[in-house]
Amino acid sequence: MSKLANIKEIQRRIALYDDEVAYKELFCLFYKPLLRFAYTFCHAHEMAEEIVSDVFISIWQRRSHLDDINNLKVYLYISTKNMALKYLLKQQKQVSITIDDLQVELESQYNNPEQLMMTAEMLARVEQAITHLPPRCKLVFKLIKEDGLRYKEVAEILGISVKTIDNQLAIALGKIGKALNVNLKKIVRF
Repeated sequence: MSKLANIKEIQRRIALYDDEVAYKELFCLFYKPLLRFAYTFCHAHEMAEEIVSDVFISIWQRRSHLDDINNLKVYLYISTKNMALKYLLKQQKQVSITIDDLQVELESQYNNPEQLMMTAEMLARVEQAITHLPPRCKLVFKLIKEDGLRYKEVAEILGISVKTIDNQLAIALGKIGKALNVNLKKIVRF
């Protein structure tokens, strides 16, 4: 079963049967990515945990309407973003936050045997290049390459166009490639 079909099935089981096992599956599937995403907004692990927990509590409370949601994955990310902004507004009375204000932490992508063969110097150069990406590029790179979201989903989550996502990812790949002295646009396939 594809991941999308699996999410749809989990969503259906929660909505129709109040299936707590399915709810736990959903939680296990999305907790860590949503936690990292929430952290980009609040920069506090405890607050990020609270935000994601509140999102999942809301999902359970509104489970009877869960079948009305077209793309649950995008819905969870948007809910997390909105909840994080609500928490920040409440705590800091900060009126606006732009994507460029976010600090994005990336999980290591280098944990399979083929990638582990990279030299320590190359790995350090990649991580340094990612660290020095502009905030918007880093967030787009993280959501697409680490969380596995599609361009359209990231555009919907961040409230920007697919073309902007494409441009930001191209900038990110260009900067990483320049740091490594390779052309990643030719190597990485979308």
